[in-house]
Amino acid sequence: MRPDLFEAPDYYNLDDLLGDEHKLVRDAARQWVKRDISPIIEEFAQKAEFPKQILGGLAEIGAFGPYIPPEYGGAGLDQISYGLIMQEIERGDSGVRSTASVQSSLVMYPIFTYGTEEQRKKYLPKLATGEFMGCFGLTEPDHGSNPSGMTTNFKDKGDHYLLNGAKLWISNSPFADIAIVWAKNEEGRIHGLIVERGMEGFSTPETHNKWSLRASATGELIFDNVKVPKENLLPNKSGLGAPLGCLDSARYGIAWGALGAAMDCYDTALRYAKERIQFGKPIAATQLQQKKLAEMITEITKAQLMAFRLGQLKNEGRATTAQISMAKRNNVDMAIHIAREARQVLGGMGITGEYSIMRHMMNLESVITYEGTHDIHLLITGADITGHAAFK
Repeated sequence: MRPDLFEAPDYYNLDDLLGDEHKLVRDAARQWVKRDISPIIEEFAQKAEFPKQILGGLAEIGAFGPYIPPEYGGAGLDQISYGLIMQEIERGDSGVRSTASVQSSLVMYPIFTYGTEEQRKKYLPKLATGEFMGCFGLTEPDHGSNPSGMTTNFKDKGDHYLLNGAKLWISNSPFADIAIVWAKNEEGRIHGLIVERGMEGFSTPETHNKWSLRASATGELIFDNVKVPKENLLPNKSGLGAPLGCLDSARYGIAWGALGAAMDCYDTALRYAKERIQFGKPIAATQLQQKKLAEMITEITKAQLMAFRLGQLKNEGRATTAQISMAKRNNVDMAIHIAREARQVLGGMGITGEYSIMRHMMNLESVITYEGTHDIHLLITGADITGHAAFK
């Protein structure tokens, strides 16, 4: 593995818009990625194994629930800080960022927002330190883009709920201590339940043979007559809007995270183009390579400005679901195109594990699909601007 020489592109001096705390948080995450992720991530991706030894480091840099208040173990940071942490982690690897995104936006966020005070005190401090790891169960084998069609359900049995069903494509599930599971009650209303590892009938088989997110643990959640204590119901919001609120937070983090992957691909391609000599000069001196690199930095700059403005709106409580969808879709699409162009700059070397580009490219094939597919986000924007939903 080559040494991590990453230098973040900042063509429009975006750093001038960041506060001192933002820069401290970002720089701490950047140094941690250089020290603890870059030297090992290619090996773990090749092995298709999640590096569990990094969980403590993720907690130390504030990657688990950075915007959760300190009284529950969080860092109490703002949304731009959260975005910057996700950017730096995904610069290292999308799978590692997935682990942090799930823990923060899909586990800690719903417990903090929809849970009881007892649930917050019981789970959030341990989730913040990584002592507990969580996962989020919404997607089912037959219900991806249409989560309202879910069949996972629970019945009231007096002193407990009885949960049955299955979830698929669940990041962190193979090692998660708790799962935030979305299921329908007997009236067909969607509710969130906290399901704990060790509950009888609850299993988490791992998904193998992935070409993408290979350094991330993905699996299923199987519920076979699982008895869930009634105090494990998240009481403060029900209906499809509850899990979709979590997805808003996760998609926001992805809009920043994808930036990190794109920045790494661009930085790698720029460095290579300056060093690679062909026909007696660096390939960076040729028009075709300059076109690629100039387009890359332009698209990154546009996406940086979109993410930053969205962060301001999030801080003010004004960011809409449709605005978040636009940023997630645009920034991931931007990143995957940059990964493909950067791979061409490197020629044959671009497919090797000596460089990060091919790994980013494969990872982004998952990122462009999960948390709302590329096409669904287009329709969310379309519905918002026309007032006509093209889907139910």
